[in-house]
Amino acid sequence: MSLRIAKILLVAAVAFFYTLVVFNNSTDYGSNYQFVHHVLLMDTTFPGNHGMWRAIHLVPVQVVFYDGIIGWEAFTMILTWAGVAQLVRALRKPASAFNRAKRTAIVALTIGLLLWFVAFISVGGEWFLMWQSKIWNGQEAAFRMFACVGIVFLLLAMPEAEGQP
Repeated sequence: MSLRIAKILLVAAVAFFYTLVVFNNSTDYGSNYQFVHHVLLMDTTFPGNHGMWRAIHLVPVQVVFYDGIIGWEAFTMILTWAGVAQLVRALRKPASAFNRAKRTAIVALTIGLLLWFVAFISVGGEWFLMWQSKIWNGQEAAFRMFACVGIVFLLLAMPEAEGQP
């Protein structure tokens, strides 16, 4: 039972994190928009790099990118909280029922992992060369979040066995 509670609490911690992220991005839109704006402009990458043709200068496109990130975060948040609710309902049920109850949370954590790996590490970091910027480089933070969510994912994915504490 204690391992199940640990899994639920950790998934809830991820849901809480995404709740704060969505809240912050919604109530202080401009602060994190600046991050996306500069990454897409590539204005702080190495001078003279040959990847500058990738830069996006159109503000409406930058806004779509940022709103897409917020939407991705919000979808992850909602799905993660739904996963927590399903896990709580299955807490005292047999192992097979608890394993089935993990589905939504596993999908939510996967979507969260994809946000950090695809949007930030791959697209931001490699396509828009964010790694070259000393000011607007979010790769360490993205990796940190990928690792945190990934650890919760791995723990949750461990199958329950009948009679397991």
